[in-house]
Amino acid sequence: MRGLLVLGVVALLTAPALADPRLTESQVRGLAERQSHAWNAGDLAAYFATFAPTARFTDQALGNDNRIVPYGVSTLAEAREQSRKTLARGKVHETLSLGAVMLAADGRTAQLAADVVTQISGVGAPRRVCAKRTETFALTPPGPRATGQTDTIVRCRAGAIG
Repeated sequence: MRGLLVLGVVALLTAPALADPRLTESQVRGLAERQSHAWNAGDLAAYFATFAPTARFTDQALGNDNRIVPYGVSTLAEAREQSRKTLARGKVHETLSLGAVMLAADGRTAQLAADVVTQISGVGAPRRVCAKRTETFALTPPGPRATGQTDTIVRCRAGAIG
């Protein structure tokens, strides 16, 4: 009987905390890195599987006067279709530099800041686009997923990654 009690205590101490799951910084960073790898591999199924079905994608630019110029907001389905069209026209490669991760006090959501340099080749001359990315994450029943991504296009600086 005592052996069963010890075994039960050991099981409780070594089991993951299911009652109060929390996002960790390493989960957020790992998910962002998986997204980047899938995107650069052209694996849209794997890329979009990292997002919640309700995810929103916002594109905007930082104007010369430091005002935000909105380009638009897309649903998951719209972003998937636009990405498919973009990749069909040429090669797109992102270099991601992960920044700060801010975990919410309740441990259920997080926000990640990143710098992104995108190289685009295909029709026309190759281009380089730089952006500040803010991505939000949440714990969902299947596990951590991105719930939103905002890319703010900025001027590329000399020495920018990519």
